[in-house]
Amino acid sequence: MNKDKAVIRLIIVDDHQLARDGIKALLSDVEFKAEVQVAGSGNEALELFKNNPFDVALVDINMPGMTGIELTREIRLHYSDTRVIALSMYDDQMYISKMIEAGAAGYILKNINLEDLLEAIQTVVKGGFYLSDDIRKVINERVLPANDPMINVKSKTIHLSFREQEILNLIAKEYTNLEIARQLFISERTVEAHRKNLFIKTRQKTLVGLIKYAIEHKLLT
Repeated sequence: MNKDKAVIRLIIVDDHQLARDGIKALLSDVEFKAEVQVAGSGNEALELFKNNPFDVALVDINMPGMTGIELTREIRLHYSDTRVIALSMYDDQMYISKMIEAGAAGYILKNINLEDLLEAIQTVVKGGFYLSDDIRKVINERVLPANDPMINVKSKTIHLSFREQEILNLIAKEYTNLEIARQLFISERTVEAHRKNLFIKTRQKTLVGLIKYAIEHKLLT
């Protein structure tokens, strides 16, 4: 199914009504058709999930009761087809790491503009991973201090071939296997083989884990 033309089913989970209503209003007149529902808590969201398949969940992190991190784990465990984007006021490394570890496919700040919000939604729907520019900067600057002696040690834990390095960089840019194949003039089967090798070498099981590993070990160029 072509997700670019299909209806995107989306849920906004935020304990602030103004935030929920504001984002829903923004998505009412965009280039793709979105069916949007809202929830004011994690428990309310899970009730909606019982009868509604969602493509994307925009999840606030700091909510009373069930946190966004806990909700993300529940969504990934029971509704694995739904892609979660963290929607937060916080650019703190701890929150970013915890949401990615919980299974979020993206992390954006609440001050994001509409254009970038739409890009985030469409990226994760297509199976990609999205970090806003502010968050990428935080990760690059704060995962390890520039003078941390572990940087050189950790960067030597695995060795990537030139082709694996190329493919890893394109994966981090949210390219699909087909797009990578076209970019590098190789077959999709070859891309998939290198992709599997990257997961094996980094000992990661998910795309989120692979990207997080690559960032932490300074493997992206």
